[in-house]
Amino acid sequence: MAMAKTGNCSNFGNCSVADGRTKVEVASGMDFVCTECSKPLLLTAARGDAGKSNLAIFIMVGLVLAALVAGGFVWFKAGTTSATAASGGSVLRLAGSNTIGAKLVPALAEAWLKSEGASAVQRNAGVPSNISFQAKIADGSTLTVEVAAHGTATGFERFGTGSADIVMASRPVSPTEVAGLAKFGDLTQPANEHVIGLDGLAVIVHSSNPVSTLNKPQLLGIFSGQISDWSQLGAAAKGKAGPITLYARDAKSGTFDTFQALVLGVAKLQDTAKRFEDSTQLSDAVAADPAGIGFIGLPYVKNAKALALADKGASALLPNRFTVATEDYMLSRRLYLYSATAPTNPAVTRFVAFAKSRAGQDIVAANGFVEQTVQAQDKAAATLGTDTPAAYFMATANASRLSLNFRFRSGSKDLDTKAIPDLDRVLTFMTDMKMPPSNIVLLGFADARGAADANVKLSIQRAAVIADELKQRGITPGLVTGFGAAMPVASNDTAEGQEKNRRVEIWVKH
Repeated sequence: MAMAKTGNCSNFGNCSVADGRTKVEVASGMDFVCTECSKPLLLTAARGDAGKSNLAIFIMVGLVLAALVAGGFVWFKAGTTSATAASGGSVLRLAGSNTIGAKLVPALAEAWLKSEGASAVQRNAGVPSNISFQAKIADGSTLTVEVAAHGTATGFERFGTGSADIVMASRPVSPTEVAGLAKFGDLTQPANEHVIGLDGLAVIVHSSNPVSTLNKPQLLGIFSGQISDWSQLGAAAKGKAGPITLYARDAKSGTFDTFQALVLGVAKLQDTAKRFEDSTQLSDAVAADPAGIGFIGLPYVKNAKALALADKGASALLPNRFTVATEDYMLSRRLYLYSATAPTNPAVTRFVAFAKSRAGQDIVAANGFVEQTVQAQDKAAATLGTDTPAAYFMATANASRLSLNFRFRSGSKDLDTKAIPDLDRVLTFMTDMKMPPSNIVLLGFADARGAADANVKLSIQRAAVIADELKQRGITPGLVTGFGAAMPVASNDTAEGQEKNRRVEIWVKH
């Protein structure tokens, strides 16, 4: 005789039958599903065969528990989007640069979660380049941040496939990447490109190495293999001789991309160079090798010795917080987050805003990078070029230089993506310091192309652009002038150098 079956619905939160623990009796031959939500039922009893039903219950419950445990383990280990979304939470995924993804972005992520009202933030680290955070927020849902730091190029790749919401980059997006990712918007625009800090590529050697200064041709010769012995550096070697051992970041890192663009150009890195994905490991290797030389982000100099570097026609500068902040140092670079113009994940906009806020910039500084909070430096310590005009000394008398330069989009009079928020940072600085606007001095510069008189006019026009922007914010500078192609901070023989030389310095009178 066929028996009716009784079951329970497990669709809790979506079905009143499940929520009320109501038993559902299903006649023989009918689908064994919930009468309300039509989800499959868990068998509880069949009249006349209770023993077998109880056995079935144990088996089914065991299977369900096993599945839940397995699913929970996978979620805990990988932090997958689908699992978190199913639990009523959300996920923010960042991928790209190891330079900023190893420590800085995780520190930003943890602080951001707390700023969102999260409690009991849990950090889960798998391999060193994969970190995730889970936290409960006020409404009881889970907020997760996943950081995959395997190199800038990998970030743009994952962004393109939809497996990352934000790209972490230690170099600007390339024209090829801009074209390939056009569906997300123009990644060179302020809505997409976000500067979160600055860094200087430090060229490092063993602490006992007598070399203290190198120029760009010497760097090119060393890392391309044309200079393979320290004695080939001549006077710069200060008597040191012996084979040079090269250390470099891996090919997918933005650090290497930046070095390739700023130093090697079309030349190739010497094949014998030892390559590293991890910045700390590279720095430690150079610090332990008296014959070694490598390049690394400023926070990773650690126990090695950083060299002063000189571009053609410019003074040799050590990488420090001020020379990097003004981007006068030859191998200074910007650190970026890239996002879609209209991100579908609302957490993207909130995280980017936090990273650029004063609280976020404090975290940038705490992690060894150069924050964008404006600071003043005495003239004696400020950087000067090799052909400083007398009028420059007069303009900056009894003044301090602020820790930024305004620059412009390539081939345009429009401000670049860093200059726009810098205008507001200057306003905050002047307000905090209670300085009158007339104390501001704006000094423009141009590259060396064209006639000298034309370059002076261009430099004044650039300073006037900044003056107009500041006036819109209620600040009228006391002096706005320009010095043409004087005092270059980079070589005028390259497009990158010319772009660096097209700048506006900002000073404040005491």
